[in-house]
Amino acid sequence: MDFARELAGGIVLRPVLRSDAGPLARAFQANRSHLAPWEPVRNEEFYTVEGQRQVIERRRAELEAGTSLPLVLAGREDIVGLLTLNSIVRGAFQNAHVRYWISREVQGAGVMTAAVAAAVDLAGNGLCLHRLEAATLLHNKASQRVLEKNGFEAYGTAAAYLRIAGRWQDHRMHQRIL
Repeated sequence: MDFARELAGGIVLRPVLRSDAGPLARAFQANRSHLAPWEPVRNEEFYTVEGQRQVIERRRAELEAGTSLPLVLAGREDIVGLLTLNSIVRGAFQNAHVRYWISREVQGAGVMTAAVAAAVDLAGNGLCLHRLEAATLLHNKASQRVLEKNGFEAYGTAAAYLRIAGRWQDHRMHQRIL
């Protein structure tokens, strides 16, 4: 199955490759302060090429196992974001979680909205999932708008859901039935 999708501005949503370790390390380094309020605290190795190689190997193992679909948003010259369908569960549930981030320089241009739309299509028509879930920090209005534009509905708040920026934080839960 072909998971690559062209988005606006020459950006392509495609599966992560082993050769993406360098570009991902550069993207995380360039966006470190931009992402800090929205991500877990990372160790220094995470921001290195070797650290990204290790992450990619874990993600590719999850892809092989059918439990994750790790995708990059690749610009003409570098990676500008990530989108992952993770925690894929089959059987009666047919569900996955959507996680994503986008580089500061392309934020607000509709790229992530288009990427999530492509992921919804892949989840429903490619992976034959029934439902997608996403969680946002309560104050992350931009991410909530991306989800709303893609037909996700907020359905509740999960207290102390994830350890983000060094502390347990509440998240707004969203779902989309496909």
